[in-house]
Amino acid sequence: MTFWETLTDNLLTQNLMDLAGYLTDANKRIYWVYLLGALGLALPVFWTSGARRTLAGLGAFLFPKAIYRHPSVRHDLGLWVINRLIRVGLLAPAILTMVPVALGTTELLEWAFGPLTHLDLSATTVAALFTLMLFLVDDFTRFFLHWLLHRVPLLWDFHKVHHSAEVLTPMTIYRSHPVESYLYACRMALTQGFVVGLGYYLFGPVLTMQEILGANVFVFLFNVMGSNLRHSHIWVSWGDKLENWFISPAQHQVHHSAERRHWDTNMGSALAIWDRMWGTLVKASDAGEFSLGAGGEVRGHDTLIGLYITPFKDAFSRLKPRRQKAESN
Repeated sequence: MTFWETLTDNLLTQNLMDLAGYLTDANKRIYWVYLLGALGLALPVFWTSGARRTLAGLGAFLFPKAIYRHPSVRHDLGLWVINRLIRVGLLAPAILTMVPVALGTTELLEWAFGPLTHLDLSATTVAALFTLMLFLVDDFTRFFLHWLLHRVPLLWDFHKVHHSAEVLTPMTIYRSHPVESYLYACRMALTQGFVVGLGYYLFGPVLTMQEILGANVFVFLFNVMGSNLRHSHIWVSWGDKLENWFISPAQHQVHHSAERRHWDTNMGSALAIWDRMWGTLVKASDAGEFSLGAGGEVRGHDTLIGLYITPFKDAFSRLKPRRQKAESN
């Protein structure tokens, strides 16, 4: 075996091992505890669905062949594996890191408001405030970037990869173009850096986060409460009152609707308050019937290669008329 063959084989082996680790990492959506949480919420739906109340009936309800044998699912898996290689090999050196952002935030606050005598709070209070602050800022920036991905045509070209899914499974969360993944990675670094810098300015160097198994306690609770059902065929609504505050799995399924009336709605992750403020909230009870996809907005996304190449083609076609106009002037 040549050097390059050995290197490639080692990279693939390590990548597959890392992917398998997603099931045991509380910071990953498909962590086994979160999958169990989704199962717990799916069982009452199964019980009232009219399906055969047997183990075989449960299996058919949870994993219908028409969905899990669909080519769209194979594309989800392909993107998951290939994007991991791209992220490790190409994107990692270019992704923003948290530390310089945190230092810059603290220095900017000190320049603008002067040195602050740290708030005299107990360690427990500091941990609770810092954890809540990190969750809120993270959830808002997720919403805002998601809103931009829908509203800015050039960004929508890349986000369409996610919305080209014709069926939804928990693996659809990993159906994204590397350009979108890069933007979300930079968003995370900016968010964490800003909150850490602000926390250092307010509370001092002893910052701790309240965690469950290494994950922010609020993120852990969000994931346990059916986050994996957001990309699924199982309809779970929180009811009108709660859906004013929290995005239910059913509301996110509405977000994937091919119906024009549902486009650009329910863009929040955990909290619904941002959608309420932006006027983009649709409750599950108001959704009506719909099919999945992005309607006529998606073309050329029916192959794995197309999912990577088509967004660049679409983006270039948007820029080409502008470039031609500039050259003619």
